[in-house]
Amino acid sequence: MDNLIRTLPAILSAAAASEEVAEAACLAAWKHVVGAGLSDHVIAVELRNQRLVVVVEDRIWQRQLELMRGQLLFRLNSLLGHNLVKSIELRVDPTKLVPGAKSVITLLLNYYQSEKQEDPDAPKISKYAYGKDYHEVIREKLNHFLQLIKQNIGDIHGRGFVDSAPVLERSWAVRSGAGWIGKNGNLITKQQGSYFFIATLITDLDLVADDAFAKDYCGTCRKCIDACPTKAIHENKVIDGSRCISYFTIELKDAVIPTEMQDKFENWMFGCDICQDVCPWNRFSKPTNEIAFKPVPEILNLSTEEWEHLNEEAFKKIFRSSPLRRAKYKGIQRNLKFIKNGSTVIS
Repeated sequence: MDNLIRTLPAILSAAAASEEVAEAACLAAWKHVVGAGLSDHVIAVELRNQRLVVVVEDRIWQRQLELMRGQLLFRLNSLLGHNLVKSIELRVDPTKLVPGAKSVITLLLNYYQSEKQEDPDAPKISKYAYGKDYHEVIREKLNHFLQLIKQNIGDIHGRGFVDSAPVLERSWAVRSGAGWIGKNGNLITKQQGSYFFIATLITDLDLVADDAFAKDYCGTCRKCIDACPTKAIHENKVIDGSRCISYFTIELKDAVIPTEMQDKFENWMFGCDICQDVCPWNRFSKPTNEIAFKPVPEILNLSTEEWEHLNEEAFKKIFRSSPLRRAKYKGIQRNLKFIKNGSTVIS
């Protein structure tokens, strides 16, 4: 396949007449753009109706591919010279995680917050991070749910996941009938919008499947696309994760945020809710009744000046159970400096 990369122009001239040739070219391009390191963690890749379907086994590289999805799509079509790949669909084989798996159960947990930060000029924090770290909250609920199933049904095997393994929560949620994937890449429900955490329970319990959610209710709306200040949301539900404010403020471990992003964060210090806040379906959102998601008082009350003068010891104490730990004290200070004056130099 590596040889195909060197002869792509000739191959692509015949691609329209041969699906096999087109698939070979796409697979060669895929291997080229992801590199050997990522390719080693991919079980299978195939082209289906202009969609590249990638089956992944390894949990670490699954997350990496999710973050790179938008970049990879652009690189592929740039290399191919044709728009042969409309989307990249990442999948995982549940039996790799739970031997004998027969069913995938999707659960949603509302995290919408009615309370707002008191100072409108304070650095903004995504609603999902107002309370306790959702990983801990949901993991406990999943374990309890699995125990209830065992008590009422018998000795079954299962494993719960919440954003911590190679499980495509959103894809399974759609196939479970929970909702559809919006143009902003989030799962949306007609009843309450998109402010939900998605949890997945994979089990060897043989259940009757619900009908998949077949319709997309975004229609011609493009509010999320137009509102994104960094242009991370593209047409056809393509999300360039490398331009997302949440990526820069949470996942980017390097101390430098690209200068081209200066003045584009709209005062977001940790995460970003812009594409959800503008979504018309979120007018149906209802405040969560989950006690663990009750806002940390400092999240609502700290001013910009207080955030800037917060020392590391106080940060660790106040946010010991908060998602803000992920960015660490140094990351929060970097973000503060960047949204204030574009500097990422941490003194």
